Parts: sequence; structure tokens; C-alpha cells
Amino acid sequence: MNFYSRIKLLGLLLVFLMCSIGNAQHVQAALPPQASLDLFGSKSMRTTQESVVPDLKVYPGGQTIGVKVKSSGVLVVGHHIIQESNDRKVSPGETAGIRLGDRITHMNGKPLHSLARVAEAVDEAGKNKKPLDITLCRGEQTISTKLTPAYDQDDKAWRLGLYIRDSAAGVGTLTFYAPDQGVYGALGHVITDMNTQTPIVVGSGEIVQSNVTSIAKSQSGEPGEKRAHFLKDHRVLGNIERNTNFGIFGKMSDEPQYGLYSTPIPVALANEVKEGPAEILTVLEGQQIQRFQAEIVHISQQDKPATKGLVIRIVDPKLLDKTGGIVQGMSGSPIIQNGKLIGAVTHVFVNDPKSGYGCFIEWMLRDAGIMQNNVSLKSSSNLKAS
Repeated sequence: MNFYSRIKLLGLLLVFLMCSIGNAQHVQAALPPQASLDLFGSKSMRTTQESVVPDLKVYPGGQTIGVKVKSSGVLVVGHHIIQESNDRKVSPGETAGIRLGDRITHMNGKPLHSLARVAEAVDEAGKNKKPLDITLCRGEQTISTKLTPAYDQDDKAWRLGLYIRDSAAGVGTLTFYAPDQGVYGALGHVITDMNTQTPIVVGSGEIVQSNVTSIAKSQSGEPGEKRAHFLKDHRVLGNIERNTNFGIFGKMSDEPQYGLYSTPIPVALANEVKEGPAEILTVLEGQQIQRFQAEIVHISQQDKPATKGLVIRIVDPKLLDKTGGIVQGMSGSPIIQNGKLIGAVTHVFVNDPKSGYGCFIEWMLRDAGIMQNNVSLKSSSNLKAS
């Protein structure tokens, strides 16, 4: 009987643990959940390590953080039908071949840095009865098209016929701070737009202090969440430079407050992680980080960066009583084993919230840009996928 049959988790759905990423203008203390990213994939081979990283030490996180990010360009999240006349309805954006998930980067050759710039360009083109030259990104493609704005008889304004967004916000957990490099990592998974499930390409952003106000407890079939808000006099902890499959990364000049460690601790590579006892660090109230007992119940064999490296199970009675297991907003919570940082919590099993996935810290450190010169990986030719 395979592992997933043994623990009766086969076929269970998963959700991201970061609270909903939505329009930054509508940030509230309680943010609704969202799901995105492909959660199921093939296993890959385990690797042998040519070297370890004895000199690489980081501060484990656990702090709840507010995440505010602006995309590079504007993201198309829907089509809008415009009442151009009594008997004519149009959507100029749809007519121009623009799709949901497209990222518009330029209008008439000028880069887009805000929604205000879009409104100006659309109004000018409409009044001059000239089409807009649109440059957009669709996956790896760069596409050019022309869009003629339509005049909305109801709103008395020129429109694109598109719903667009340029910013997002939410709550998650800091995973680590590397003092020698002045960088951090958080979340353990990619931030995607809540409507299109498209990864957000970062234009700019920041992480700030956040305060947990309450917990909605997880139940089978209904994952809970941390309810938190950004502090009014919030301290900016760092910027956001990258949004990858393994979280968000950027610069952080100072050690974050409220940490449980007075000195940095070693990190463990994937081949050092063992099934058995571990602990996670996270906040359940205010800004106080606490330790909670967990078990590593399965380790995926990976020879290259991939999500779903660990399956963890919460066994701490205090955490289970308070949260029911893993909740949204807990993504990025550091996983510690034998005094080393080994990974971060990333997903919860919806039908068994005591369990979920984590990623190896190794992949987060690589995406942070602080590990590629420290370690050399070599695949073992006699290993097979399990």
C-alpha cells in the first residue's frame, strides 16, 4: 500500500495558506481564501549532495506579515460590455483579442505604471477618435494589438471594455531572514491573481508588520484562516523583488522583530531532512511567535526545484485546539528539525486540515539568490522515481 493510501489522503484537495490576494484598495482585517497554482505533479528523483552549507545561517521567521505588491503593467481580469448606444453593446478589449490573464505593459509606446495612466490614455484616444497601440504579455509571448475605446452612454466616459488590476494585498508568514546577504523569503508559494490564477509579475512591493486579530478554525472540507490587519503605523520590513513558485523575496536591512532566535541557525538541505518530529513557528495572536509540534510524515524525492517536498502533520494539542490544524495565512511558517531550518508550510489538505504540504528551504534559498554558490547538486544515476 502506498503512502497516500496509508494516511488516507489520496485525492484530497489543497489550498494555499496565504490569505486572499485582492485589490489593494479593499484590504480588510479578514481576507477571504483563494486557491491557485497547479497542486499535483510528478515525483522526481532524490539527489545526492556533493557538499553541505556549514557557513550559511539564517534567522527563522514566523512573523505574520502584510504583503502589498504592484504588478509590472496592468493585469486583465475580465471583459466589460459597454452600452455604446441604445441598440449596440460592445467590448473593445475583447474585440482587440485581449484575453483574461494578459498583462498590458504599454499603451502608445509608453510603459504603464498605474491605473491612472490607463485612464488618461483611454480618454485621450477616445476624444481624438484614434485607436490605442497596446503591447501585452501572454505567458512568454509579447503581443501587439490595437484597441479603439468605446463611449459608455451610461457612465459618460470612454472605456476599454476590460476589467484591470495593478495591485494586490494579503497576509502571510515570514520564513527566514539571511543577515549576511540582507535578504528574506516568505510564503513558500507563488502569489497569483485571485480572478485569473495568473502569477503576478512584480513591478514593486513591500512587506509590512501585521497583527493577527483572530483565527477561524479549520474543519474538514473548510480550511480556516488567520484574520489580521496591517498596523496603522506599520513598519516596512522589506521590499518585494521576486514572486516565484517558492514565495516572495527581497531586501531586508534589519533583523525582523519578535523572532524566537537571538542568533541565526543552520539550514538543512533536502537530503538531510528526515521523517519524524519537527516544529513550526507561527503567530496565532497579535505578533507573538510560538513553537508548535509537528511530524514530517513523507519526504518527496527531488533532484530539481519542485513544490510539495514534504507532507507534514500537526500534532501539537494547543495548535489543534486553536486552529484545527493548518489554516490560511500560515503559509511560509518555518519548519525546524534538529535545530536546523528545513522548509516552510505551504498548503493544507482541505479534507484533513491537520495535514498539508511544505517546501524544502533549499529551493527558497536558491530563489532568494543566496545559495547557488554554496552548494553543488549531482544526480545519482542509480536512483529511481518512487
